[in-house]
Amino acid sequence: MNLNVARTRQKKTITVVQGDYAVSDDPDAVMSTVLGSCVAVCLFDPVARVGGMNHFLLASQGDARSNDLKYGVNAMELLINRVLRKGGVRENLRAKLFGGARMTDHSRDIGRSNADFALEFLEREGIPCMSQSLGGDNARRVQFSPTTGAARQLQIAGQPPVAETPRAPQPAAADITLF
Repeated sequence: MNLNVARTRQKKTITVVQGDYAVSDDPDAVMSTVLGSCVAVCLFDPVARVGGMNHFLLASQGDARSNDLKYGVNAMELLINRVLRKGGVRENLRAKLFGGARMTDHSRDIGRSNADFALEFLEREGIPCMSQSLGGDNARRVQFSPTTGAARQLQIAGQPPVAETPRAPQPAAADITLF
């Protein structure tokens, strides 16, 4: 066996976008997402070595019949069911939570609502939250290994807007050349 090949195994990045989820039992898979006020729940079974990540935008919906994954309740139910179908055992499930930042000062705190929903949902379902990074006012990039439950995050500091000095409009160039 060539040991150099074994050491350089490539990780497979699975990008989880808003309103989406992914589940895997591949030890080379790494799930990745970027969060602001949204929340990502990283759910895993350390015994079966399977897990997944969702990324929801809003805690609840107005229409209870909606199956839209941008809503927390739908995203959570689907993530749990898919992890169980892939071999996870409900009693072994563990979670890690990320996101829920307050991204604007002039509206209601959607991030806090999302974070509260995720914590309450896990408590109601009896799924322990092993760690969390919720709130604040910075976006985050999260990477999660679904088979081990290992997660890391990078805080993304906001950049102040660049103030530009308004310029006076320039007169349009003439299409006619006079002699």
